[in-house]
Amino acid sequence: MMDLLQPLGVALMAAGTAFLVMAAIGVWRLPDLLSRLHVLTKADTAGVALIALGAACLAQGIAASISLALCTLLVAISGATTGHLIARDHLASGGAAREETR
Repeated sequence: MMDLLQPLGVALMAAGTAFLVMAAIGVWRLPDLLSRLHVLTKADTAGVALIALGAACLAQGIAASISLALCTLLVAISGATTGHLIARDHLASGGAAREETR
């Protein structure tokens, strides 16, 4: 069983790293604050979750897996809350939301 979990864990960690790299590129390339904030809050949660899941596959005990799950939960909650607060402050201070063109 451990022979199957090791490649799975490495693949999940590589996918999580790819998510985080894409988020960094998105923050660098996107034009406005709200777009950057969107890509950052979504991709960092998915990236950290995949890395934690891969690390849980490689972990030896249940205690490590539980702590990884709690860290992932903390990142998800704090990322969403921080993103909401930054966007709300930006819009309240007169920052314009990007208009939709259809």
